[in-house]
Amino acid sequence: MAYEQYLSAGMHIGMKQQTKDMKKFIYKIREDGLAVFDLQIIEKRIKLAGSFLSKYSRIMAVSRKTTGWKPATKFAEIINGKAVTGRFLPGTITNSSFEGYYEPEVLLAIDPFVDMQAIKEAVKMRIPVVTLCDTSNETSQIDLVIPLNNKGRKSIAMVCYLLAKEILKNRGTIKSDEEFKYKPEDFESTMEEPQARAIER
Repeated sequence: MAYEQYLSAGMHIGMKQQTKDMKKFIYKIREDGLAVFDLQIIEKRIKLAGSFLSKYSRIMAVSRKTTGWKPATKFAEIINGKAVTGRFLPGTITNSSFEGYYEPEVLLAIDPFVDMQAIKEAVKMRIPVVTLCDTSNETSQIDLVIPLNNKGRKSIAMVCYLLAKEILKNRGTIKSDEEFKYKPEDFESTMEEPQARAIER
């Protein structure tokens, strides 16, 4: 069932550009040049990340890109964390006198390329970093990589849905998947992709 969810959300579709960091997660290259992620690795990493994140109470989810705003916000709401969407203001986690200051124990970033400021601050404060990484991402500052399509609306929503569910199961808040009362659509941005890209620019 999990694999069907990954496929329907397009989580397995990477990009034509691949960094050497991400090659180990790739199952094959399609005829059109797009990389395809290994579904087994996606599943293992989501479970690993869910287990890892569940050990922390102050989880910060960040997304500068608009397609990640709703998924990050819904994720944070369900696991009782904090979401920072849009521009990540310098000092958010490094300057205690900053108005929006927050001291997370772990950071979840939707895309390490666009969420670079948040990751830099987390690394400086020695806060572990978990990110969704596409085939074109560099992973040198990442503690735990979740390899998947971090560009698509449905893919980002699906992974945030699955991570929230895993965290609650690991914490003992729910005992089974059936007890999780949310659906992937609850995490999905309603903003159309072209509009979202225009706002990001």
